[in-house]
Amino acid sequence: AGTPTPPITMSRDATKPLATDSSPDPEIRALAAERRLPAAHLERWLALDAPSRSAFLATARKLRLRTGQLVHALDLLAELSLRERASVASILIRVEVRTMVDGAGSAPGRARALLEALEALRFPRLRDALARLNAEVAALRLPRGISVVLPRDLASDELTVAFRVKTRTELQALIKVLEQKRPGLERILDLLGGKDLLGGKDEI
Repeated sequence: AGTPTPPITMSRDATKPLATDSSPDPEIRALAAERRLPAAHLERWLALDAPSRSAFLATARKLRLRTGQLVHALDLLAELSLRERASVASILIRVEVRTMVDGAGSAPGRARALLEALEALRFPRLRDALARLNAEVAALRLPRGISVVLPRDLASDELTVAFRVKTRTELQALIKVLEQKRPGLERILDLLGGKDLLGGKDEI
């Protein structure tokens, strides 16, 4: 008699062979453990639909997102998904996001660019206000020895102006230029202190 054919393992409905588990959850848990991701954010990740879980896993791996970046990205994506009633997977394939993920440059640089892109989507009024202020700064046409730095995320109304000089002559020349640019700088300060710059708060 020949060797008996081994039985086929059946699924619960006894009509189909048992499917191989292709869930990304074990890989997500492994990455979360490696990065020491807080339990609340791991739960948030695992609560996404399967395509979204996989899409974010691929993004996190490709950009080698650190713990803080994973947390921030998950928070932003959750808020965007809620506000726009869109899946995380659909957000991650948008041109403005994919360009950052698939673009040139180092993984850390692209990770920062991804978060900036998500922040711009999440806070469109902030994005528009920053664009307006950056245009005002560019219009000053300041020499290389003078730099103007806007407050991060417009969290304050303070404007930083810095000199880079080596001699008294250079300093005197830059001070003279700065005096000529004072009206433009005052306009930027007025905008920073203005209540209507953001046109209201970004809401979920």
